[in-house]
Amino acid sequence: MDEEHTGSCLCGAVRFRAYGQLREVVACHCSQCRKQTGLYYAATNVSIDKLAIEGDESITWYRASSFARRGFCKTCGSALFWQAEGADEISLMAGLFDQPSDLKIAYHIYCADKGDFYEISDELPQYRQGSPGLLTAGPSD
Repeated sequence: MDEEHTGSCLCGAVRFRAYGQLREVVACHCSQCRKQTGLYYAATNVSIDKLAIEGDESITWYRASSFARRGFCKTCGSALFWQAEGADEISLMAGLFDQPSDLKIAYHIYCADKGDFYEISDELPQYRQGSPGLLTAGPSD
C-alpha cells in the first residue's frame, strides 16, 4: 500500500491526500513565488493521479504566466499548488502537510532573484536559476 500524506489550507476548506513517495522539497526564490508567499515557495511534487482533493470549490486558480498556474484557497488565501501547463504532476506547498511530514528541503532555485531582506544560510545547493531536470517557469515568465 502507498504511503499517505495529508494536509490542508489554513482554514481547512481545502484538504488533500497525496499517495506514494513525494519529491524532495525545492525552495524557489523567484519574484513570483516571493510575491505570492512573502518569502519563498517551498514545495514538493506528486502525480495528479495520486492526489485526492476535498474542497475543490474553494480553490481559485491564477494563471501567473503562459507556462503555469497557481492554486490558492479563496477563503483563507493559503497558497496551495503550482502546476505547469499540461503537466502530469502538481507542486504542493510543503507547509500544508500535517506533521510530522518527514519532508526536507533539498536545494534552492532562482537564488539570483531572491529578496534582499534575507540570506540563504543553510549549506544546501543553490542554483542561480532553475536546476537541471526541474520543470519551472522562471522569474520573468
